[in-house]
Amino acid sequence: MSEIDKNKQFRQFADTFIDVANKHVDEADSSFVSSSMLYGTARFCSFVVASTCKDAEELEANHQGALEFFTKEFERMLTENLDEYKKAYQEPSRYEHLINKK
Repeated sequence: MSEIDKNKQFRQFADTFIDVANKHVDEADSSFVSSSMLYGTARFCSFVVASTCKDAEELEANHQGALEFFTKEFERMLTENLDEYKKAYQEPSRYEHLINKK
């Protein structure tokens, strides 16, 4: 699979998770949904790390590295997305549906 195809699939997968979160926003506050999604992500990432380890000792040895990796990746992705949303305030007509009017 080419890098372009991998990137496309990556974004498609992310969009499916976002679609589920958006449906939950109809029944709960967006900050609650966000926290729930973040918790689910942490659980799944923990599973991925644990499933690559042969025993508890290897998991313990990988613990700090996993924390650093996922923390760094989340910060990078959050920064990237917040920077994208800044454009909502620079091009209000294009992103009007995203801006809180309160």
